[in-house]
Amino acid sequence: MTSEQDNNNDRSGAESLVQTFVDAGVDVCFANPGTSEMHFVAALDTNPGMRCVLGLFEGVVTGAADGYARMKGMPAATLTHLGPGLGNGLANLHNAKKARSPVVNVIGDHATFHRKYDAPLTSDVEGIARPVSEWLKVAKSADDVARDGAEAVQAALAPPGQVASLILPADTAWNRTSSVAAPLPRREPTPVSDDLVRDSASALKSGEPAVLLINGILTEDRLALADRIAQKTGARVIADTFVSRTQRGAGRAQALRLPYFGEQAAKVLAGTKHLILVSSQPPITFFAYPDKPNWLTPEGCALHTLVERDGDIDGSLEALAEAVSAESQTPLLTPFERPDLPKGELNPQTIGVSLAHHFPENAVVVDEGGTCGGGCTSATRNSAPHDWLLLTGGAIGYGLPAATGAAIASPGRRVINLQADGSAMYTVQALWTQVREQLDITTIIFANRKYAILQIEFARVGAHNPGPKAMSMLDLGNPELSWVDLAKGMGMPAWRATTLEEFNSALARSLSESGPSLIEAIV
Repeated sequence: MTSEQDNNNDRSGAESLVQTFVDAGVDVCFANPGTSEMHFVAALDTNPGMRCVLGLFEGVVTGAADGYARMKGMPAATLTHLGPGLGNGLANLHNAKKARSPVVNVIGDHATFHRKYDAPLTSDVEGIARPVSEWLKVAKSADDVARDGAEAVQAALAPPGQVASLILPADTAWNRTSSVAAPLPRREPTPVSDDLVRDSASALKSGEPAVLLINGILTEDRLALADRIAQKTGARVIADTFVSRTQRGAGRAQALRLPYFGEQAAKVLAGTKHLILVSSQPPITFFAYPDKPNWLTPEGCALHTLVERDGDIDGSLEALAEAVSAESQTPLLTPFERPDLPKGELNPQTIGVSLAHHFPENAVVVDEGGTCGGGCTSATRNSAPHDWLLLTGGAIGYGLPAATGAAIASPGRRVINLQADGSAMYTVQALWTQVREQLDITTIIFANRKYAILQIEFARVGAHNPGPKAMSMLDLGNPELSWVDLAKGMGMPAWRATTLEEFNSALARSLSESGPSLIEAIV
């Protein structure tokens, strides 16, 4: 990559970086800045091509960038303050890494000549960034910043998508430069492997039970291709437990989702003789448990790789469909159904039916419903076509920020956030950003006032007979959280539902009005 020189374009290093981002299509910056980033903030202000979104906590910033990337297919920039600020955002960068989301982090640092004094905020920024960053660089001078920015965007967009982090010392941002950098070409996915296609086709033609285990963004076309292969060969299509984005609903082929609990997953995979990995890996349990298997590939099952994560998924599926003569096969598409308005008690299942009854066209669902979200997943299977985003990395607190980023990436579409109450408290500040940006988001809080999944896991890991001290660590009821008050305190309309009738009314109102709102469902 070479930088061009324009002597009539003298500007700060930060201004050159922002312009490089905008030219490369990175035109949203989620930010929580500090003193070292003020010149970058000034550069954001002077460039009309960049939208700036303030988050009141870095976990909101990084989670919003993840949700944005999943829907847009392009990275947003994040702006965080030195090592501690970046550290506050690491959990959702972990989720973004596991989601294969393209994200470009700009991390301010002390001026190069100030680092030697070990000021209070001095830290190993590189060491903090490295675990979540596939690409990491420290800008050396203002003249390098534009080129570094172009490389960061190119790295973030490398298949299948990854986190790129550029550390920006304050003096490289404020010093003047005439350097500019054009966008770099996007890297292509690894080409289709004829050998891997032949091997997978041979397994499918064997007549033995086979499964296509698929990950990545499950687009409508991708799922249809996989289903054609399944219809032709008798194989099953199963998605990994947590994938970044699935296009589902009426008129689309669907894949079975591998269950979370290992025993259930093992039962689903039992008898499989050929497991064909499509941008995936051999299935394992989420955690290790005493005296329970953690490797879920059935005994005697052969593993085959059709395409690696950085490969051409669509091209590989097309080649496999041709190899098994499935090109003209008709995929099995989901019929449309809208259930009647439910009656009875308020619980996760009736909430799901109510959502399916009211479900809007072309919605985006961000699911961090935890143990309460399953009712919505099953009830909306036949709803109007929509996108479904899941917690890929297991670090809770992703839902509210991801919904924020998804809404910014998808104007005109209603975003529905299915949100467990415990994990919502990790990044509750996202509600403020949603109001500030007037985003069309309906947040449904499943208020069971406990860490329910941990209560389940307590016994599963062999820690039996928990006493009152242990159970108090998993309980959110003393004092009770008031989500209506929390939302209204940040300027958001909110309603509490203790009956199904109250929930039905609140959901209908929320979906009919523009802007964000929240429903606290007491379950």
